[in-house]
Amino acid sequence: MRYQEYGKTKVKLSTLGFGCMRFPMEEGHVKEEETIRMLRYAMDLGINYFDSAVMYCNDESEIVLGKAIKGRRDNLYISTKNHYKGDDSSEWRRFLDQSLKRLNIHYIDFYHLHDLRLEQYTNHLLPNGSIDEAHQAKKQGLIKHLCFSSHDTPENIIKLIDTNEFEGILVQYNLLDRHNEKVIAYAYKKGLGVVIMGPVGGGRLVPPSAKIQSMISMNIKSTPEIAIRFVLSNPNVTAALSGMNSIKMIEENAATASRPESLSQEETQRISGMLKENKHLEELYCTGCNYCMPCPHGVDIPANFSAMNLYRVWGLEETAKKQYAQLGRRKKDGEPAPAWAETCIACGECEPKCPQNIPIIKQLKEVKKTLSP
Repeated sequence: MRYQEYGKTKVKLSTLGFGCMRFPMEEGHVKEEETIRMLRYAMDLGINYFDSAVMYCNDESEIVLGKAIKGRRDNLYISTKNHYKGDDSSEWRRFLDQSLKRLNIHYIDFYHLHDLRLEQYTNHLLPNGSIDEAHQAKKQGLIKHLCFSSHDTPENIIKLIDTNEFEGILVQYNLLDRHNEKVIAYAYKKGLGVVIMGPVGGGRLVPPSAKIQSMISMNIKSTPEIAIRFVLSNPNVTAALSGMNSIKMIEENAATASRPESLSQEETQRISGMLKENKHLEELYCTGCNYCMPCPHGVDIPANFSAMNLYRVWGLEETAKKQYAQLGRRKKDGEPAPAWAETCIACGECEPKCPQNIPIIKQLKEVKKTLSP
């Protein structure tokens, strides 16, 4: 296992972190024995960073993680998150105390404000005392490092970094979604640790893609391996989280993270070239500007084209078909509201609105033909 320093903290984290959001479940509960066995196996392989949150796995993630780390706490770094962003600082503190109790530990190494938005920090947490509670908890030794996770805009995440309140960030970044690349570079430059969520695109990069695998040398075994190596090849990234739920997955990901190098120079150049080409192709098919919306018949045109791009541009057929199928299950006012291409009646209202003059009706027919079950 490789290790890297987390920002200015001097703490060395395994480049592969264990995301504790996808533990094996049965009838709404974590399969405790199996999960503890998995977590301890990961520790034996050298993984030392474990990331949970209050609400993960029906509020059971922290509890099971706490049982797994018992007796091994000194060699591990535990991260969890506080999702409270209201105006009652005592409620924020209540969730901190609850996490400490559930994890059965005296302190949390990396405590994240969960899914933080700039507006929430500026208008609620800062003026109403929750940030003061965080400072107090640090003084008491209950929190070692205050961090935040976020799905806000890159511009707003940078503003949160510039508050100088935080020692690290947790953001999304992968082959399919690079919009946080400047954020990651900026955080690293400012001395923050950078951990990545969703390195395999929330599962979208798990199914095989001959197109993606063709970019890398012959010793690559899977698309997820390429995805993780891509993230870890970014010099501004400290670690990548993986929500692992089997021994096999742990072994494969740990082997990937243990490689002495993430990607060769030639492989990096190939990926860079493919990403530029794919970005051009995606924008050629649809830029996602939403000018064509709303459709009077409920078709989510950009979402249909996004699914098609996974198939046409990235070669992710299985992922594309799953994403497309979900469009037919969207709900509106409790009733089914299909947003997929099947709903299109070719009324033509969308096409004059498209700044790229995309033949939307023709392409929706192609989506239907290609991705329909």
